[in-house]
Amino acid sequence: MVRLLSQHFAVIKVFFYAAHFPGKYEKERGNCMDFLISGILAITWKQVIMYLVGLVLIYLAIKKEYEPSLLLPMGFGAILVNLPASGVLNQMIEGVGESNGIIEWLFSIGIEASEALPILLFIGIGAMIDFGPLLSRPVLFLFGAAAQFGIFAALLLAVILGFDLKDAASIGIIGAADGPTSILVSQMLHSNYIGPIAVAAYSYMALVPIVQPFAIRLVTTKKERCIHMEYHPGQVSRSVRIAFPIVVTFIVGLIAPTSVALVGFLMFGNLLRECGVLGTLSETAQNALANLITLLLGITISFSMQAEAFVTLDTLLIMVIGLFAFVFDTIGGVVFAKLINLFLKKKVNPMIGAAGISAFPMSSRVVQKLALSEDPSNVLIMQAAGANVSGQIASVIAGGLVINLISSYL
Repeated sequence: MVRLLSQHFAVIKVFFYAAHFPGKYEKERGNCMDFLISGILAITWKQVIMYLVGLVLIYLAIKKEYEPSLLLPMGFGAILVNLPASGVLNQMIEGVGESNGIIEWLFSIGIEASEALPILLFIGIGAMIDFGPLLSRPVLFLFGAAAQFGIFAALLLAVILGFDLKDAASIGIIGAADGPTSILVSQMLHSNYIGPIAVAAYSYMALVPIVQPFAIRLVTTKKERCIHMEYHPGQVSRSVRIAFPIVVTFIVGLIAPTSVALVGFLMFGNLLRECGVLGTLSETAQNALANLITLLLGITISFSMQAEAFVTLDTLLIMVIGLFAFVFDTIGGVVFAKLINLFLKKKVNPMIGAAGISAFPMSSRVVQKLALSEDPSNVLIMQAAGANVSGQIASVIAGGLVINLISSYL
């Protein structure tokens, strides 16, 4: 790395002296120009496409504010890893030997070796979540489960389109609308498409306000969207709030042992929040830890966005299947709510089912906004929030179940 830096400073110095002392350094400047031209000529058309992909991600992060803490580093990383002979990747340097690139090292240690980065992020996510609305109405758990339908529908579609079972399962997890879970499952199943899956998962999470209203309107009537729901908040004791993450970890650990890392770290983060004696650590997990890990995760996952592996027809198919999974997650939750209404005297608003995906708190906000657009007096935010946090648990359980089921066939 020191040698590379010294080479770059040498190039800058030559151009500086050539500008101030013309004639004396013409030969050196000519060599530098040759070096620059050879670098430009080494760029392939696939790398140019990845530069454009990186710029689009940066644009979405800055201009549209779509998941900026992740899309910005991911977009910039996509440019870094696709520069010819990039120093952020491992490479052989003549006279020096192998040089370790920082992004490849981060990927090897933080994702490939132990899945540490996505798992640690769950501590911050857990610390952010208030399970109170869910605990006061446990029936909302059902909506979180129903909204995972898109995962298995997309898995089946991917198999039909010719993907291997491990890749099909990893692609299906995009439907969980949970970026860290998508990355973790695809890595644990050794998928060949970690980069495209991560980009699809986080892109569609950012597009929740666009995708979900379309899917909801597709399967509901205006009358159904105007259904009012009474909210009677029940008192949830501190003891219940503390016991909840511990009990969930036990139960899920017995049902799907491979999901313990996912659920366990999520619930540990929530325990930090609810215990009442670690307020500073809880705030650190919600802010500093979550932001730092998200930043590192974004730039690290860009290792899998190298042009030769990323710019393929399969990547385009993955984006399409991911959208299919996302839409069918939403539809699955809504249709489940409509089925429940067949047996209820007091009807539930079917849009609550759409909030059962894992995109927290965006999905619950989308449902509330859509409800107000249909009827300005209709307030569904608390019911939607309960379904939304249940989706957080359901998505990581679904991820663990997929790992269990697919691993038994591989």
